[in-house]
Amino acid sequence: MTLAARSIWTTSTSRPDQPDAVLLLREYMTEMVVRYHRRPDLPGEVDAALAELPSDDLTAPSGLLLLAHHGDDLAGCAGLRWQPGWAELTRVFVRPEHRGAGGGAALLSVVEERARVAGADRIRLDTRHDLVEARALYARHGYAEIPAYSRGPYADHWFEKRLS
Repeated sequence: MTLAARSIWTTSTSRPDQPDAVLLLREYMTEMVVRYHRRPDLPGEVDAALAELPSDDLTAPSGLLLLAHHGDDLAGCAGLRWQPGWAELTRVFVRPEHRGAGGGAALLSVVEERARVAGADRIRLDTRHDLVEARALYARHGYAEIPAYSRGPYADHWFEKRLS
């Protein structure tokens, strides 16, 4: 990514219950539901998914949530959950209109630095088979597939990146 492309992306920490975070987390979950079922979401389905997989732990001391802006536009998010010695990456999302502009790379760069500063020696994540763009993003940025470390109903692939 060029320096010019990187400079138009900024991030800030947010609580998951703040309006911009609520909006992005809902958009993220809507996309997850729609892609998983391969159809439009049904009434109440996104609310049920948000309740099943809450993001309220993405705040100190258990984690953090980053919001990304592309210029002045609210454009994406990513979260970290702290584990003993490592961090789990979750809720990586870039709004469709901002995809292809380096937002995923910008978010990964910031979460990796935040994890290093917090003392994590690696980042792990799980993802689904249908999220091919996400898997490609992680692979491009040095995340390697590893054996399963979690048992989530929507986890098909597990990745790890060493930070040291």
